[in-house]
Amino acid sequence: MRFPASFQRLAWSNLLAQSAEQIGLAAAPLAAVFALGASAVDIGLLQSAQTLPFLLLSIPLGLIADRSSRRTLMAAAECARALAMLCVLLLAFTHALTLPLLALLGFLGATGTVAYNVAAPALVPALVERAALPAANGRIELARSVAYSAGPALGGLLVGWIGAGWAYGCAACLSVSAAMLLAGLREPARRSAATRHFSTELEEGARFVARNALLRPMLATAVFFNIGFFILQAVYVPYAAQRLGLSATSIGVTLGAYGVGMVCGALAAPAIARRVAFGRMLLVGPFCGLAASLAMVATLAAPSFWLAASSFFLLGAGPILWTVGSTTLRQAITPANMMGRVSALNSTATYGARPLGALIGAAISARFGMGPCLVAAAAGFVVQAWIIAASPAARLADVPEGALV
Repeated sequence: MRFPASFQRLAWSNLLAQSAEQIGLAAAPLAAVFALGASAVDIGLLQSAQTLPFLLLSIPLGLIADRSSRRTLMAAAECARALAMLCVLLLAFTHALTLPLLALLGFLGATGTVAYNVAAPALVPALVERAALPAANGRIELARSVAYSAGPALGGLLVGWIGAGWAYGCAACLSVSAAMLLAGLREPARRSAATRHFSTELEEGARFVARNALLRPMLATAVFFNIGFFILQAVYVPYAAQRLGLSATSIGVTLGAYGVGMVCGALAAPAIARRVAFGRMLLVGPFCGLAASLAMVATLAAPSFWLAASSFFLLGAGPILWTVGSTTLRQAITPANMMGRVSALNSTATYGARPLGALIGAAISARFGMGPCLVAAAAGFVVQAWIIAASPAARLADVPEGALV
């Protein structure tokens, strides 16, 4: 399918932006450990600083995306990320880099990521026809999948070859290139709405999601999926080492199957969208997640590298189809002037569920051990599969024309 030039610019910009993000995320702990002698606690705090903007800023930035030019917001976000990464390069070059500064600049870079992520889904419906939304979202997710698969490895290689500082410099160049592509994108004009109080507009977006019979179960499904996934993530590495007897290399390969699954799912998404009823497509991701959790539970009885790798492959492949389908549904039934807020609410709920899942996993493993933790993760996946299967979204034959309330 041929897309308009404006969408092509957005798609390439997305690839560059996602790659910059992943290289930065990979370089940060390596720089902290090898250049600054960081401890495990320090790395945990650093990771928190790089994820905190998703919880704190998704909704405010979503509101800005609804009030202003989304193209301008995304370009500014990439410039902010490039500035943060160039500051790391400069501080590393002058031997002035410290852990607090690395965390602060990581927070700034992640703020750019949040702004880009809430504005991009809101911009896509303005650039392509409604019928092309599934294919367009598939293209966006393919770029994200490639970046998630290759970015961390590339970041590690760059740190090893040229040092952490210059790896940040390469990521900054990618962000600048993404901003330049966005600068040449022609964004269709939107009808301006009267500016109201922040809480009023936020309440309007939350009420729209809460009252919508399609968006409610979609949001609940995403929350329980992420709780289950991060319960699993919280214990997988020690479980794989102690119970499955896997080496560090083998564990890395099983985790890498997640990225391979993402790429395969993104490549298959357009063909699946053409051949399967829209509601059926929405079921694929949650049920792949359920199958993945059951495969991991099966390793309790039959420890196996292949079962673990298959689990992570399914966790990557199926949910990409979910992301394409759920994003398309939100775009189709959400008013254009509310798109940023609805995307931000989804992002906040999704990312908010992740630390909750990790905390649940840590608590269960500390009290009962790692095996019950895998069972608890599977229970979360059962709940999310039941929610979407029982919802009206699962019975949709095609992308709906308007909101169902």
